[in-house]
Amino acid sequence: MEIGVFFYVLTGFALINIIYYFFYSKAGFGKTPQPQGDLKNAVSVIVCSKNEQENLKTLVPQLLEQDHPNFELILINDASYDDTRDVIEDFMSQDARVKMVDVVNNESFWGNKKYALTLGIKKAVNDHLIFIDADCTPNSKQWLSLMAVHLSEEKKIVLGYGGYQKVKNSLLNALIRFETGLTAIQYFSYAMSGNPYMGVGRNLAYTATQFYDVSGFMSHMKIMGGDDDLFVNQAATKKNTIVSLNPDSFTTSIAKQSWSTWWKQKKRHINTASHYKGAHKFLLGLFYISQIGFVISAILGFVFGINWMIILGVVLFRYLIFWIVMGKGLSRFRESDIIILLPFLELLLILSQLALFVSNMVNKPKQWN
Repeated sequence: MEIGVFFYVLTGFALINIIYYFFYSKAGFGKTPQPQGDLKNAVSVIVCSKNEQENLKTLVPQLLEQDHPNFELILINDASYDDTRDVIEDFMSQDARVKMVDVVNNESFWGNKKYALTLGIKKAVNDHLIFIDADCTPNSKQWLSLMAVHLSEEKKIVLGYGGYQKVKNSLLNALIRFETGLTAIQYFSYAMSGNPYMGVGRNLAYTATQFYDVSGFMSHMKIMGGDDDLFVNQAATKKNTIVSLNPDSFTTSIAKQSWSTWWKQKKRHINTASHYKGAHKFLLGLFYISQIGFVISAILGFVFGINWMIILGVVLFRYLIFWIVMGKGLSRFRESDIIILLPFLELLLILSQLALFVSNMVNKPKQWN
């Protein structure tokens, strides 16, 4: 019985998918790395704030309540035009641990977040630095300790997870949380395999020594975005990087609530990813190509294939592996409520990424918010 060319093409893409998913199983099934650091080490928490007066009123009290025994809180006012500066000054008057960096834009680094962060890092008196965004909240009072304790003589970079608040009956929210979970499963798995390639600024730690050893953000200062993933892509190695998988070390932020604002955010992120190291771009690109290739060949296989039952078997087997690996990983990152929607969310994300890639080729974003 002739099976047909679509079967072989479909099987090839499905096999590539499955190989990737077995690799990505490290994030969901792998052991939690053991901390190697000392909680007695002082740390500096750095928050970059651009027009974040309301978010700071929520975040700062939670940071000051963290159970770490020795830390300072550096709040960066990145040329805000709201009352962010006044809010920071108010917190400074209440707690000596709070310090401010007041950034004024200049012609060379107009609106560049990396410039603002560099000034914040220079302000820090401690070598151990913990980063969180102004619109985030720690998942527990142990967040700071659980992130900081991973920094050690050997481990200079700690990758954390930054999730998003759940919104019921929102397709956009489900898509954002799926993409965030998938991205975390990817970069955690790569890091746990000794090949770290990115991190997220919503929950990230590294030492000032490591920052200065690679000349900070200078190699990509003119690239919008990338203060987190491009820095990690440049500085992280098998030996100096570790991940934090304790749920109490996660952070949560409010996801974009409209398709237009999410679209603008993703355009910037995709543009940044184009500056990753060649090997990382190849591996991530091959995964995406295998995904879209699987979807197209599956559709064509059902329409033109010789034996639709064999094609259905390949499709079901691929989705079984996908569901097991992604389900376990998303459960670890506390996103289990979207597991039932995985096939639909995957297809929607693939199509969105394709549209974003085409859109970015036509019109690249030029500023960050």
